[in-house]
Amino acid sequence: MLHIAAESAAGTPLEDLIPATIVGLLATGLIGAFGWAHRTGRMSVLDRLGAFGERVSGLPGWAAVPVAIATTALLTAVFGFYWDVATHIDNGRDPGPFANPSHFLIIGGLAGCALAGYVAIIMGRDRHPSALKLGPDWYVPIGGALLLLCGGIAVMGFPLDDVWHRLFGQDVTLWSPTHIQMVGGASLSTLALWVLVVEGRRVARPERAGFLRGAEMLVAGAFLIGLSALQAEFDYSVPQFRLLFHPILLMATAGAALVAARIRLGKGAALVAVGMFLAVRGIVSVLVGPVMDHTTLHFPLYIVEALAVEAVALWLGTDRQFTFAAAAGAAIGTFGLAAEWGWSHVWMTMSWPASLGLEAVVLGFVAAITGSLIGGFIGRAMLGPDAPRQKVGARLGVAVAAAGVFLLAYPFPTTGEMEGTARVSAEAIEGREGWARLDVQLDPSTAADDSEWFVVSAWQGGGSVVRELTPQGEGRFSTPSVPVHGEWKTLLRLHDGRDLIAVPVYLPEDPVIPAEGVPLPRAGERRALVSDKELLLREAKPVSFAVTATASTVLALLVAGWIFAMAWGLARLEEPERRIRARRRVQPVPA
Repeated sequence: MLHIAAESAAGTPLEDLIPATIVGLLATGLIGAFGWAHRTGRMSVLDRLGAFGERVSGLPGWAAVPVAIATTALLTAVFGFYWDVATHIDNGRDPGPFANPSHFLIIGGLAGCALAGYVAIIMGRDRHPSALKLGPDWYVPIGGALLLLCGGIAVMGFPLDDVWHRLFGQDVTLWSPTHIQMVGGASLSTLALWVLVVEGRRVARPERAGFLRGAEMLVAGAFLIGLSALQAEFDYSVPQFRLLFHPILLMATAGAALVAARIRLGKGAALVAVGMFLAVRGIVSVLVGPVMDHTTLHFPLYIVEALAVEAVALWLGTDRQFTFAAAAGAAIGTFGLAAEWGWSHVWMTMSWPASLGLEAVVLGFVAAITGSLIGGFIGRAMLGPDAPRQKVGARLGVAVAAAGVFLLAYPFPTTGEMEGTARVSAEAIEGREGWARLDVQLDPSTAADDSEWFVVSAWQGGGSVVRELTPQGEGRFSTPSVPVHGEWKTLLRLHDGRDLIAVPVYLPEDPVIPAEGVPLPRAGERRALVSDKELLLREAKPVSFAVTATASTVLALLVAGWIFAMAWGLARLEEPERRIRARRRVQPVPA
């Protein structure tokens, strides 16, 4: 998220922080008291809601009620999230965390995910195969525990985000550690919700099987929506990391979600999941963009990836889950990658150029297979006892984990060491005050050759503008009208390999940070190519390496524990089904 000067650039004002803390503590106490009243029989409202939910959906009450809560919460959070990102891109920093209405939707949505998990836990009375036993008549569904974990970690991201701002200054990226904590919590809550639905279906009324299968396909679509959330920097065309991340994240997401859906739910599931994704993201894009007059949210298509998964499933079947996953990943990483490459030129503001080349082709292919194998693990864990399961050794899991780490680590390092200058001339546009056409002369003239992007980006003046520069020969470029007035921030941005470079065209003064303004260049003035982050992260504070290393280590441990918990939950979901099948195999034949 990109921010502009406002009243606070380093944490929530105390006049907002103290009441928020009091409200949070009171809400936590009330929810705890409600749970105690339910478990001791002093309150029956959840029992009545559970009975109603079971009649309507066929799921047991301990699944039906939390699923309804979590579904509402996730839809609220996803709308609030994309509204919030667009608001910050267009308008900048908030005067405070409660001055932005989208924050209430995000907080409410994430808290709702945690609440759904809590409700599933306190309602758990039925003894079903994967449940955790907490007492004589208290059996906790794994999906409920994972929902509480994911929602709780995400909600904790809000106070930790305030601590992060106080230590490091206002962050201006979606990929800061605490933002990843919040977005990742919502994303993985969709998988926890899916686990809860699977647990509920295992003991649901059989006459509702068709309805529940269709509903579960929509949950698989929610999983695809959740995994796609971290692509928002590219969807909004404000990336601060290498463009190579976009095909990697997109291919891994498609593989994980669509392969899991097809293994678990059978024919057509991948296409239904994509339909759910396109419907929700399309509605959000229309509401946040044209209706609310914010920057338009773009999104990938995923249709060719879904068709590839369905085609491979018809060819190979899904009984050998990891064989199918590897083949589906190869199809996604070729046909799907090519389709998304083309789609980026149709609708994405910053398209994928040919200069991405071999790196994107190879790493996108590897990401598709890696994500698909993860989808294989997820899908296999959700199968019933009668479904065949392909056995694999631990080495496959280690290889997938290592590939995942490599895919995220390889594109991460960037530099801003390219030497050179740019002479920028601005020509005022008659009848449009504060807007100008730009003429740019690079030195060296080859600096933008084979670049991943070379654009003028402007934001935080009431909108977002991204303009590609048109070559005019010998290192000279031009661009149509861009804003160069008021609170707009306007930069030339150049991405070549690991180099992310920028030249300031116009920046307003920011007395809160503080940072001086950068006026339009004078006629013939040359400005040096500098690190992109030097200009984008004007709000950042200088901190010691020890503080940075400590904060990063804490987050890494949190993420590692989080992933371990999700893997443990999926293993717990699968193990009872294996035992049931094993018992069936050794049943004695009647004489």
